[in-house]
Amino acid sequence: MKKVVTFGELMLRLAPENYLRFVQSDKYEASFGGAEANVAVSLANYGADAAFVTKLPPHEIGQAAVNSLRKYGVDVSKIVRGGERVGIYYCEKGASQRPSKVIYDRAYSSIAKAKREDFKWSEILDGAEWFHFTGITPALSEEVAQICLDALKEAKNKGITVSCDLNYRKKLWSKEQAGKTMGELCKYVDYCIANEEDAKDVFGIEAEGSDIDGGKLDRNGYISVAKKLAEKFSFKGVAITLRESKSANDNDWSGMFYDGKDAYFSKKYSMHIVDRVGGGDSFGGGLIFSLLNGRDAQKTIEFAVAASCLKHSVEGDYNLVSLAEVENLAGGNASGRVQR
Repeated sequence: MKKVVTFGELMLRLAPENYLRFVQSDKYEASFGGAEANVAVSLANYGADAAFVTKLPPHEIGQAAVNSLRKYGVDVSKIVRGGERVGIYYCEKGASQRPSKVIYDRAYSSIAKAKREDFKWSEILDGAEWFHFTGITPALSEEVAQICLDALKEAKNKGITVSCDLNYRKKLWSKEQAGKTMGELCKYVDYCIANEEDAKDVFGIEAEGSDIDGGKLDRNGYISVAKKLAEKFSFKGVAITLRESKSANDNDWSGMFYDGKDAYFSKKYSMHIVDRVGGGDSFGGGLIFSLLNGRDAQKTIEFAVAASCLKHSVEGDYNLVSLAEVENLAGGNASGRVQR
């Protein structure tokens, strides 16, 4: 199996039951999630050798976080133990025209306080063919941004393919900070993943003719965005998720992959959403799996979008679907009929 290493923060997710609001709920459901960890779980479910790297405290909550990955087959052997706290995020699921809300309580987490000497990247990346991170991780601290840079330099030394999901989070850093830091890190990236807002927020590259809040997309605008990103950083490929929001519950979902020459668009799915958190990460997992296995551009984007479409039907951060289920949907079976 081909080995993929992902690096980021794993957090405790606390969520009111069903569609209760924060102010209504007197109990919260606990699970774990985080952008790069979500990617690792997807890849492990498809049969890839997926490893996740982070720093977590040695106490029982930290161990529960590790166990949440181990039970799905993710390699957790390179996780560093130390520090005092697991980052937390609270998630209130939206409904109809009420959007979902996320509140972070992640300051001073073990990974945010990590030091460069915590990670022996030559050992961690030994035997790996792919390394993945997102724009969330370097936003945690200047030290973590440097740790990301260390990892990227070692990946390049070893000839490892690198992917990055821009994943801009305004609650973690400013657009100016993101642009400066990600501009440096993206010099080492082969494949970039973005959505309709990230390229604009991080690099000021905007899709003309699209209305993000109104849910209107223009294909030519996104081809232009992908070309500009590829030209700026010499990316081998750029993948963009295309979300057309009708409400918090109902979205149209598709994607585009630009391979440096041509743009390939997936079929569009009309989704009724159970849980949208982790949707972009499941897209990234599908994209990485397809590219690792040598699929052509059209099959790559179809698989990635189908994987992400299915994630929107799964509670929690992790995309708990099989390779067969994704291939079935990507192949055209979207009826949702009972399988017996």
